[in-house]
Parts: sequence; structure tokens; C-alpha cells
Amino acid sequence: MEKIIDESQQGSTLSLENNEKNGRKLYIESYGCQMNFSDSEIVASILAKEGFNTTQDLNDADLVLVNTCSIREKAEQTVRKRLEKFNAVKRTRPNMKVGVLGCMAERLKSKFLEEEKIVDMVVGPDAYKDLPNLIQEIDEGRNAVNVILSKDETYGDVAPVRLNTNGVSAFVSITRGCDNMCTFCVVPFTRGRERSRDPQSILEEVNDLWDRGFKEITLLGQNVDSYLWYGGGLKKDFDKATDMQKATSVNFAGLLELVAHAQPKMRIRFSTSNPQDMTLDVIEAMAKYRNICKYIHLPVQSGSNRILKAMNRLHTREEYFELIDNIKKLIPDCAISQDMITGFPTETEEDHQDTLSLMEYVKYDFGFMFAYSERPGTLAERKMDDDIPEETKKRRLTEIIDLQQKHSHYRTQEHLGKTEEILIEGTSKKSDAHWMGRNSQNTVAVFPKEHYKVGDFVNVKINECTSATLIGEAVGYSENN
Repeated sequence: MEKIIDESQQGSTLSLENNEKNGRKLYIESYGCQMNFSDSEIVASILAKEGFNTTQDLNDADLVLVNTCSIREKAEQTVRKRLEKFNAVKRTRPNMKVGVLGCMAERLKSKFLEEEKIVDMVVGPDAYKDLPNLIQEIDEGRNAVNVILSKDETYGDVAPVRLNTNGVSAFVSITRGCDNMCTFCVVPFTRGRERSRDPQSILEEVNDLWDRGFKEITLLGQNVDSYLWYGGGLKKDFDKATDMQKATSVNFAGLLELVAHAQPKMRIRFSTSNPQDMTLDVIEAMAKYRNICKYIHLPVQSGSNRILKAMNRLHTREEYFELIDNIKKLIPDCAISQDMITGFPTETEEDHQDTLSLMEYVKYDFGFMFAYSERPGTLAERKMDDDIPEETKKRRLTEIIDLQQKHSHYRTQEHLGKTEEILIEGTSKKSDAHWMGRNSQNTVAVFPKEHYKVGDFVNVKINECTSATLIGEAVGYSENN
């Protein structure tokens, strides 16, 4: 639940320039969070070297892959329907192979392969480098599976192919896995323990992206604040590191500074943060560098200490407030967004009111809000009854969403009359005559196109707003251009 899921991107297919030497066609759909979409780029890069060009026509594919998500039940149901569709096509094209990648792979491998026989191949998120061997297996008529979770795989040596990109913004994965055993979340079981990528390989990727014209990156991980490089290995083993390894280790604040310093004109974002792991030095690094965006996605999940404890969130309401206060003190114009779960087992009306009062204290810029749904394999599913009636969940969720919309409008109104730097990402969805971009706080802004182009940093005077969008007019290029 800690990852942002962009509904508009769900099920999108990847496409890149064809290599004339490649003779096979790959069709790949992605579901879930940004991490999954980033992983699909890695898979496409690996398979491009194995003779596969991408296609967006399912009927043209030799290999069909679906990159899956286990975080929400809806995503799982969608993937199942898509697999049924793929198998219907397969009946007319028996040589077509179907594979499942990602977070659903480990948990449902036997069901997909043996019981339902709806796929030829199941590949976990740490096994993508094994794809050439697995494809050879299915080419020879055998089912193939590799869902082993790695202690050290970070794909730091695989340059992802940038697919479906606007050419302006790109994701750079810095960590894999998660050590935080939140009782509602399946991620530690599907992506394994935390390990961090060599900072040198991250810097090389960032520099390469700048050279290729990208203007903004998002450092990506299940929990970026847990980033810790000390020569390789799991974060939990850091206490066994040598004195030299500890002395030369790089934490997330250190990585932020390295990247910000390496490309001072490139915007830097990161996602996702965890309140219990975000340290003061991260906030200080954000305040120090102009090119680190003033925006933090800071999931809280509940405003009730009792529910936070039941969720195994290793922070309290009071500690969260202290973190918010520190952010606002050091970065007064920092935008903050949330993840919130309502209707968690045993949640009372008092717990719900605690969530609403927390929201009133923070007044988030925007949020991602969900009614609790049991995820198989989680501690909550094994140990707790899903005892909140659906109508209660829906009512509480509506109250949370209504309050968030009120706060979102309050926050966008704070930008009125200001002139802010906007990075142009593309044409507005509602008007071909307007550009769309974002400010440092990640708020969308639209303004007349005039002579500006995609990738320009433009100063825009904000004249109007809705609860989600700033509306203004360009007054010139920013000094960052």
C-alpha cells in the first residue's frame, strides 16, 4: 500500500524502437506501482538483447508478459481476466507463450502453472536476469519458474530501456525489498529483504539520463529512506560490516546530496518515504539543494495510535506530528501527501476520528485513500478478522476523501498570485492549446503554449486553481532552463 498506484497507467503496454536484427515480438503489460513499471523497462532491456522487439498488438506477439501487483485485490482480479484473454488468443496462436512477472508470481506460482495451467512461465521480481534461460525452457516445451528472492540483486548493472516516457521524467530504482513488516502489506513477502544499489551505478544512470535530455528523475524504492550502501548486502546485516565499510557507507541523505550535486539543473524527486525511517538529515538535504523538489509522499495509514500498533507501523501519531513539524520548519513550502487505509480490523469510530483530526493537523496537499481489503499471505489476513462492515468502510472512506478534497483546495489556493517554476511535461489533457507540467511541490499546472516546448523550465504566474490544478500564464524561462 506504500506505493502510489496511478490508475490511468494500469495495463499500459510498453513500446520502443525496433531493432531490425530482432525477429521475435514481446508484448508486456504492467500493473501496480511505479516500481513495477520501472521493472518492466529492465525486462524489456534484457529481452531486447535476446532478439525481442516490443509490440502493442497482442495478436502479433510471440511472448506475452504481464507484470503483476499483489497490493490490491482489484489489480489481482484484473490480471486474472487478462490471462484469460491471453489464453483465448493462444488457442488460435498455439506457439505464443504467456508469462507472469512480479509480485503475484511467488504466491500464485503453483496455481497459475499447475492447477489452472494458464501460463507457461512464472518469474519473481529478483529473477529477471534468468529470463534468457527461462525462455529457452518454454521454447523447448517445458514450464519455467524462478521466484527465488535475492539478497543482493538490485539490477544496478542493467540499463533500463525508457519506454512510454515523455522524454522529460524518468524513474531510477535505488533499493529493492522492504524490512518493515506492516501487517496489511504483502511487499516483504513478494520483494524480499531490503538491499541498496551501488551509489556509483545510480550516479552513472542519472548522468546518462541528463545526457539524453531528461530533466527530472524520481529515486524509487519500496522505502527510499532505508537506503544504505556499505559495499553490498542486506540492510539488516549492516551491524556486521567492517569499520571501514561503516565509515564509507552512504545513507539516503548522502545519496540525495550526491545526485543533487552531480546534476544541479536536474529536478530530483523520491518515493516512497516511511515516517519511522525518515531522518532529519534527509530534510536538511532537501532544504540545502534547490533542485531537490519540495515534496514528500509520507504515508501514515491511520491517525490512531492503537491502529498504527495493530498495523505494525513503528511510529506513533505524536512522532508523525514531530516529523511534520520538522519538515514545515526547515522547508516551509514543502508539499506533503498521504496514503490512508480506513476500516482496518477493529477500527472504532474514535479511531476514525483520530484519522480525521490528524488530517486536519497536516492538511495534506493530496492523498491516496483506500478502504481496507484483506491481502492473502499478510499477517492481518492470518491473525485478524476483517470485522468492519462494508457500509461502514465506505462511509468512513467518503468522509476521508471529502476532507482531503477540502484540504487539497486549501493548498492549491496557497499558490495563487505566485510565480512558480513549471517543468513542461506535455499537452494538457483538456486543451491542445495548453501545456501541462508540475511545480516543485508536484502540483499540476496548465498554461497557454505560446512558443515554449516540452522539457522547458518556465516561470508561470498562477492566476486560478481547482482542488487539483493550477491555472496560469507563462512569464518567461526560469533560470534553470
